[in-house]
Order: sequence, then C-alpha cells, then structure tokens
Amino acid sequence: MPAEPVVHIVDDDEGVRSSLSFLLECSDLTTRTYESAVEFLKAVPTMARGCIITDVRMPQVSGMELVARLKDLGVGDPVIVITGHADVPMAIAALRQGVADFIEKPFSDEAILLAVRSALAKQQSRGEVEIERDAIQQRLATLSGREREVMDGLILGKANKVIAFDLDISARTVEVYRANVMTKMRARTLSELVRMAMIAQLG
Repeated sequence: MPAEPVVHIVDDDEGVRSSLSFLLECSDLTTRTYESAVEFLKAVPTMARGCIITDVRMPQVSGMELVARLKDLGVGDPVIVITGHADVPMAIAALRQGVADFIEKPFSDEAILLAVRSALAKQQSRGEVEIERDAIQQRLATLSGREREVMDGLILGKANKVIAFDLDISARTVEVYRANVMTKMRARTLSELVRMAMIAQLG
C-alpha cells in the first residue's frame, strides 16, 4: 500500500510555514516544512512523495530556481508556487516550467487547499500510470526478439501477411507469434496492445 503523500512547504517566513502547516494538518494532510530551498534540496533524495509549496522570493535559491533544479533532478512531484509579488510574466514563466499552480498572496484557505488537493490527485494519477508502465515493461521483457518484431508490426497496423513478408517468415508463423504476444502481454484485443505500447512509450 503506497505511503501517505506529504506536502513539503518551502518558505523563509516562519509565520507562513507555520500557518500553512497548521491549515493542511487540520485537513488531514501530512506536512514537512523547510526554511530555505537549500535545506529542501538536501532532503530531496530521501523525501516522501507528494507535492511541494514554495515561495518565490527566498535567499540563496529562489522559488523559481528551485523549480528549475527539481526539474533537472528529475523530481516529478507537482509544485505550487506562492508569491506576494506576482506579475503576469512571472506567472507565465512559472507555468511554462511546469508548475501545478501559481497563487498570489494573500490567498484564502480554500484556494490553497484546492490547489494542494488537485496537485496530489494528479500525482496519484501519475503514480498509477508509472505502476502500469512498470508492469507492461516487465511483460515486454518476456517477449523473444521475433515476438517483439511481430508486436512492432502489429502496433504499426500491419497485416499478418505484410509482417510475414517483412520478416521473411510464413503468415502462419506470424499468427503463432501474434498469439504468443497477446498472451504474454495479457492483451485481449489489438487496441489494448496498442494502448500498452503507448503507455510504455514504444509506439
């Protein structure tokens, strides 16, 4: 069973950290607080999955710099950026960097709770896709080289006879490999097989 998600709050203002943590904890959400982006970055390798709330203006490393560094580190947790100095170009830049939300201070309790719950829901969906992708990759690993070639042809929409011609084997042999592929991949239909390939980022 997956661990409970954690909301990581990164802000150099102790008052903001405390109030946000209190609000979220009262809504049954687990939080961790950090007084700087530097402190948070040190915790990234072992941090619990969830979402991240970061202020924009912080010493040493700003919120936007933090977003960029997290992207470089391959951290996929959604980020909510909060600021008391918002402007349109900054908001556009943040959204282009892939932040989940951009909220200007002062914000209501409802606004931040909605943003957090939406971010966590997206993170959960992403996690489910990753689990499914891993399962598909494991099934792919059970295919022989020839079965993989036949599968590639099927995904491209080629008929058995065309695949047979391309691989210089008989159509009957293609049918055997095709049946093996469907069984090993646990695909009931060709459309399911194509969907699996898309999830595995193969075709």
